[in-house]
Amino acid sequence: MKRKPVLILALLALPAFAQTPDHTWLLDNSALTYHMSHPIHEVDATSRATKGIGKCHEGVCDFLLATPVKTFDSGDSNRDLHMIQTVRGAQFPIVTVRFHIPESATTAPTFDCDLEINFAGQTAHYHVPFHQEINGNAHHITGTIPANIIDFKIPAPSFLTVPIKNEIPVKVDTTWHQQ
Repeated sequence: MKRKPVLILALLALPAFAQTPDHTWLLDNSALTYHMSHPIHEVDATSRATKGIGKCHEGVCDFLLATPVKTFDSGDSNRDLHMIQTVRGAQFPIVTVRFHIPESATTAPTFDCDLEINFAGQTAHYHVPFHQEINGNAHHITGTIPANIIDFKIPAPSFLTVPIKNEIPVKVDTTWHQQ
């Protein structure tokens, strides 16, 4: 079953979007990569399936990003299926990120965001600095979210009875344009 209706509903869910925006931002492309560390091996898994929108009104921009959990690819389908099971991906299929920034930050080389992330049925908050490069209408934004599995109440998977590290940093690499 396709989950596009769920993703579309998630993108329309913010009350701030009910207002007529002064500016709208659309996500052109993205790569979200989480890093998992275990004493025996390291794993990176990437999703390029994030959808995102930002609406600016009266000097404040509200952004929402949504990524299907099943789209993270580590190169090992068994590992990816185990991750989906561990984070209850069937019950909570979408990771959402919400944040607000002053409209002036859309042209700044760096800016800080207070992110609200909903993942695995839990919500966590992170303060993250981002870097921005502007080339024409393309705004390339990068940063790293210092996520931890304990923040989302996810039991640490183990390999050979040794659990993975709590830290699961997520590298963000996105390109946006103003509509």
